[in-house]
Amino acid sequence: MTIYFDNAATTFPKPESVVESMKHYISCVGSNVSRGSYSSAFDAGNIVYETREMLANLFHDNEPERIFFTRNVTESLNLVLKGMLKPEDHVLVSSMEHNAVMRPLHRLMEQKITFSRIPCTKEGYLITDSMEEAWQENTKAVVITHASNVSGSVMDLEAIADFCQQKGLSLIIDAAQTAGVLPIDVQRLLPDAVCFTGHKGLYGPQGMGGAWISKRLASTLKPLIEGGTGSLSDEEVQPEYLPDKFEAGTLNMPGIYGLNAALHWIKERGIEEIHDHEMKLTRQFLEKIESLKKINVVGPMTLENRTAVVSIKTSTMDLGQLAHCLAKDYGVATRSGMHCAPHAHKTLQSFPEGTVRFSFGYFNTEKEIEKTIKALKEIVG
Repeated sequence: MTIYFDNAATTFPKPESVVESMKHYISCVGSNVSRGSYSSAFDAGNIVYETREMLANLFHDNEPERIFFTRNVTESLNLVLKGMLKPEDHVLVSSMEHNAVMRPLHRLMEQKITFSRIPCTKEGYLITDSMEEAWQENTKAVVITHASNVSGSVMDLEAIADFCQQKGLSLIIDAAQTAGVLPIDVQRLLPDAVCFTGHKGLYGPQGMGGAWISKRLASTLKPLIEGGTGSLSDEEVQPEYLPDKFEAGTLNMPGIYGLNAALHWIKERGIEEIHDHEMKLTRQFLEKIESLKKINVVGPMTLENRTAVVSIKTSTMDLGQLAHCLAKDYGVATRSGMHCAPHAHKTLQSFPEGTVRFSFGYFNTEKEIEKTIKALKEIVG
């Protein structure tokens, strides 16, 4: 049986209720939303609204219409960045960003939009004192990962939010690694957007993502995709109100049903219980890995301000070979390489070889940690 330690890519397995909810939609509902006046269409509409409501509540907000759905966090970030930034604008990012942020920004450089990197420590933590130095008169926003997908380091969102409020900047949060795992309070942080994906810490299916958006940004943000919404169908202009402004075309209804069930599952347990279990496994892994002298942890060795993501490297063998051996001979699924975050690896001093990443989830066990440590000892020595 596979020991699945690649939850930072996508959590697996999913709660059984997620599977059943998606099956129920496909087998028994099948209707679109805002396209019919029959009962199943109304039932589907209620699920969509409830899902928005639960997501808004997860971010400590009570206005469900501020949630709009996308395919994933990458699409959400592209929509926000390409819809809000204009020529000559400047943004700040951390040196730990994922390519979901960096590739859109590099493309936007064609429009004379620029960015500066706020440096981070070799453990992956933002050096907040450097924000002032990186700021420019034309800086418009800070775009920041809440937690690194390579090292698990959690950024100090409160300090970043305070800086943004002092400077009048938009705060755009990439919550790919933290939605459903760590609390995000939009009433305290006052961000303009929180971009999330459904298939990681929210324990939903792939193909589901979205964003929470502020009223300020919603009024000026340009949609990337326009078309049918089932509303204002007598007009050829995209509606300006939320969430229709950013949801052209047919929604991923099986995905929404799955995400709805996942959110109920999270609510029953509480994100604190989920995070505590993941941290218990992380503590066990970090304590045991210290005894393996040929392996080095890349990133923080403590449990403070981190998620359940641990990267390692060794000079005794190729890291791709190590990951392959773990999978082939011991049934341990990990991810090796750059993790779509090359500059993060430069910050962590693991470029260009990368790391082997272990990421733990709610369904992992202490016994699996013990087996994996034993496997690493046998492979690396």
